[in-house]
Amino acid sequence: MHRYRSHTCGGLTASDVNSEVRLSGWVHRVRDHGGVLFIDLRDHYGLTQVVVDPDSPAFKAAETVRAEWVIKIDGKVRERPEGTQNADLPTGSIEVYARDIEVLSAARDLPLPVFGEPDYPEETRLKYRFIDLRRETLHANIVRRTKIIAAMRRRMTDVGFAEYSTPILTASSPEGARDFVVPSRIHPGKFFALPQAPQQYKQLLMVAGFDRYFQIAPCFRDEDPRADRLPGEFYQLDLEMSFVTQEDVWNTMEPVVRGIFEEFGEGMPVTQVFPRIAYDDAIRTYGSDKPDLRNPIEMQAVTPHFAGSGFKVFARMIDADPKVEVWAIPAKGGGSRAFCDRMNDWAIKEGQPGLGYIFWRTENGVMEGAGPIAKNIGPERTEAIRQQLGLGEGDAVFFAAGDPAKFYRFAGDARNRAGKELGLTREDQYSLCWIVDFPFYEWNDEDKQVDFCHNPFSMPQGGIEALNGQDPLTIKAYQYDMVCNGYEIASGSIRNHLPDTMVKAFEIAGLSKEIVEERFGGLYRAFQYGAPPHGGMAAGVDRIVMLLCGATNLREITLFPMNQRAEDLLMGAPNEPTPKQLRELHIRLNLPN
Repeated sequence: MHRYRSHTCGGLTASDVNSEVRLSGWVHRVRDHGGVLFIDLRDHYGLTQVVVDPDSPAFKAAETVRAEWVIKIDGKVRERPEGTQNADLPTGSIEVYARDIEVLSAARDLPLPVFGEPDYPEETRLKYRFIDLRRETLHANIVRRTKIIAAMRRRMTDVGFAEYSTPILTASSPEGARDFVVPSRIHPGKFFALPQAPQQYKQLLMVAGFDRYFQIAPCFRDEDPRADRLPGEFYQLDLEMSFVTQEDVWNTMEPVVRGIFEEFGEGMPVTQVFPRIAYDDAIRTYGSDKPDLRNPIEMQAVTPHFAGSGFKVFARMIDADPKVEVWAIPAKGGGSRAFCDRMNDWAIKEGQPGLGYIFWRTENGVMEGAGPIAKNIGPERTEAIRQQLGLGEGDAVFFAAGDPAKFYRFAGDARNRAGKELGLTREDQYSLCWIVDFPFYEWNDEDKQVDFCHNPFSMPQGGIEALNGQDPLTIKAYQYDMVCNGYEIASGSIRNHLPDTMVKAFEIAGLSKEIVEERFGGLYRAFQYGAPPHGGMAAGVDRIVMLLCGATNLREITLFPMNQRAEDLLMGAPNEPTPKQLRELHIRLNLPN
């Protein structure tokens, strides 16, 4: 028999009854039932109940073991007594009667529990991550993650992609975040950058003729953390294709991603044909470029109903500025003053002056609009709003007014809140879509200049003619995002593969031809020697896994995440370099006071 085990703790079934077995694992918990000890023994594969009674030679050793000790047991498999079976456990029909126990490793008092999985402070969980990872839910999430990634690889190979690895030490690239830089010892005063994405390399692979590339790629960005974005590093399903339009990319990747959600979504419905929603329409309809389509609420502009009306707050705004619009957020079933007041209170906490509303009720057999706005604009305008939005008795509508560029995010948040509070958002499904036709440029108010809105390597719609003759802020790009349940899970574009168009695009954003040649010399040079039209995308592995695990924080699906201050509490990183390291790198620190 093997030194440590003949079976795993998840492998014994009724067919093994009367077999002599050896198991090794962690003591999940110990229970004393009238002098008979029950040890739940756990390993990566599952859990087996071990029974030790006072007559067993193993009893003395069993009395000493504690939670999370690592032990080896020898014993005989037997059926559990009638009424004690556990149908929720694969090994729930059997137990092992122990005749020998060997302690392989004792454990000190635990800094956090493994059994029961109560909430525990993040600092403790991350410092003792090796214990945290033993907890059932987190352990299962990590195993699920590996299976999802394996399925991604399988599906990408099935549709003709090959996996290629790209460098980790590279040059700085404008991907929209700060780089992590690595000093070069051999070249004093010069630095490598960790890749924010393999963007340039995968485009170079297309120029090199590899046609269909993919990679489960590590990416490094010095960004502030949040629940759906870890500090430091993340992984993406990165891909690129030659001789394709954006429709080719969509038609290729939609079945791959849909298949992943169907395979791991535990039967939840998945969108079969992803809607394609223009960016401008998404902003106006949902208040977001990553709309949660599980929520049926769609916003509409109702500006004419307030122009010249008795509601002077909105009417004066409309008269004073042609940019001003009034957007309506219809809320079916929200027609009570209590709910409307809750929404108004929420808006004030969000830093807004409030959230105007109308709700409809029946008084003396007549349906009428209620609330201050209804009183001010009168029954005729109130009825016109109701008709436009298709609302009725028991429904409500909320209003946001001003320059849409400044309030659309708040309106989108109000839409999401109303959908969830009213139970309109369907939680039991995966709703996916494409957001397309992104603006190529945006105005950078801080630097007072035109800047790239999304990916600087994208092809502008209209090509160089648009760059030469069109207002930059009106140019659209062949850029697209894939969205699921309110999360952006992928982003991509058709690339700008023409050197003159590339230079002109960067010049509009304030970067000269010389800077383009210096910073993107490899890509720019490659485009001089026959570059195929190409495009691709990158899907966020971490976010997809988070959605499929039903988690709300990426920490719950990541092996060794940093904390909210971008610190690795387990390994003690970042740490201070030694004087010798600094001398070798020709670096002198200039620390803040």
